[in-house]
Amino acid sequence: MRERGEPWPAHAARSRVGGATLCQDPRVRVLVAPDVVGASLPAPVAAAAIRDGWTRTAPSDDVRVCPLSDGGSGFVAAVHASTGGELLSCTVRSPWGTGVPAAVLLTETGGRRTAYVEAAHATGPALVGRAGSPGTATSAGVGDLLAVARDAGATRVVVGVGPAVAYDAGAGMLAALGVGAGPDGVLGSGAGRLGDVVEGDLVGLRELRAVWAGVDLVAACASDLPLLGLHGASASAAAHGDVPADRAQAMERSVAHLAHLAGAALGADPVRRDLLAPRSATTGRTAALPGAGAGGGLGFGLALLGARLLPGAAVVADVVDLAARVADVDLAVTATGDLDPTVLHGSVVTTVADAAMHAAVPTVVIAGQVLVGRRELAAAGVTAAYPVREPGDDAAWSADPGGALARRAERVARTWSA
Repeated sequence: MRERGEPWPAHAARSRVGGATLCQDPRVRVLVAPDVVGASLPAPVAAAAIRDGWTRTAPSDDVRVCPLSDGGSGFVAAVHASTGGELLSCTVRSPWGTGVPAAVLLTETGGRRTAYVEAAHATGPALVGRAGSPGTATSAGVGDLLAVARDAGATRVVVGVGPAVAYDAGAGMLAALGVGAGPDGVLGSGAGRLGDVVEGDLVGLRELRAVWAGVDLVAACASDLPLLGLHGASASAAAHGDVPADRAQAMERSVAHLAHLAGAALGADPVRRDLLAPRSATTGRTAALPGAGAGGGLGFGLALLGARLLPGAAVVADVVDLAARVADVDLAVTATGDLDPTVLHGSVVTTVADAAMHAAVPTVVIAGQVLVGRRELAAAGVTAAYPVREPGDDAAWSADPGGALARRAERVARTWSA
């Protein structure tokens, strides 16, 4: 049944024949395309939970799953679930130098080998409890992952760049790939040492960029933060409580110093600071580019190698052909953690809603909590949103988030299908 105030379900298309109203097709074709939900439900697991809950209410519906990602945690798993491919297991450096397990996904289409790399495997928030502090954390493990991808013969490498515990602007990654003195030098020592970088520490950067010129390198960024400024990587670290405000200001100065020297190393005029200005013909990428501040500035480090910085959710949508999948269903269902104002910009939710609007298909969101109103949802193209956690349900959610998500999907299916 339809709840009061909700739009008619997607399958409610009717035709009039001889004065009678007939349903053209009683089945609903549903595409379940979630992001990672909370801290414990990867997108493939969330998709399975929603599908299972939905089919308990509407067993005849055609429910299809398509896990998605914005480039952050779960990026490789989401792409692998939709495209298949070969997972290469490897061990890379953590932000503080210990070994951590990781994987690189290899796919091949038309003789072209593509590698999908998840920066979170080497620098993600899940590693924060292992040791160290943001000031000493390094992105060297991302360099290890890139080396694995290149050694596997990939001619296209897509790097998922999401939240990170290393705020070194990709310096550790560059060191791991052979710039300067390597991971044991100042570049590999974390954001706290970037202010000590001198020209000699960037020896080999120009040559490394030339090596990677033969690879189509893409950074799938979970955010559009620039590297510097009030909305840059360091400011974001302070806003999220990762570092104190005074420490963030010191990091900002150190990262700006690195950006200036990197521009000089790549042949830009060291006085003009091309990497801090709008797009430069000399460097091709700038610190002001949207996404340069993603992953603690990792987007900037990848741009120094010649990467294109693109919105992560849009990259994944293109890989899995989301537009075609949405055009072939009656209803799109997506899911996320807390649906707050930040999610209504460049996220999996808005990417699904945009694809669905182009196909004239309604979009339903299931979220841990819904913290925005109907007007904001409508502006983002979302037809309806449903919270999993009602007041007082936190214990049930914490104990079994997958079960809670499935139970909410059961109730949503009563509105949109049964």
